[in-house]
Amino acid sequence: MHFTMKPIGYVKTDATEVPRHWSRSEVEGELMIDEKYSSGLKDIEAGQKIIVIFAFHESESFTPDLLIQKPPHKDSEKGVFSICSPKRPNPIGLSVVTVLSRKEHVIRIKNIDMIDGTPILDIKPLIEPK
Repeated sequence: MHFTMKPIGYVKTDATEVPRHWSRSEVEGELMIDEKYSSGLKDIEAGQKIIVIFAFHESESFTPDLLIQKPPHKDSEKGVFSICSPKRPNPIGLSVVTVLSRKEHVIRIKNIDMIDGTPILDIKPLIEPK
C-alpha cells in the first residue's frame, strides 16, 4: 500500500527556535492554508484548540537503527513509538494548538512546535471527552 499526500498549507513563524513539544510552547505564528481550502475552515474560531497534522519535512531518512533513540531530554533510550521524535518510519507530526484568530485562509495560533515552512497535511478539531 502506498499513500501520496499533498500539503494543504504551511506554517509561518518568525521563531528561530521552537520548543520540542506543543505542550511546552507559547510560540505564535500562522497556518497559511491554501485558498482553495478556505471554506473548509468555516467553523474554526478564536479560543478553540485544533490538531495540526504535519510532515517532518527536514527529518533525516528513517533507518532501522532509529527504532531505539535517546531523546535529548531523557536519560535513557526509548522506542520510537513511545516518543515524539521527528525521526520516524513515516515522518508525520501532530500538535495541539490554540487558535488566536482566523481571517479567510490564515489561522493565527499559539503553542507552535513546528518550524517555519512546515507542510500541513490536515487539521482536525480537538474533541475533549465528556
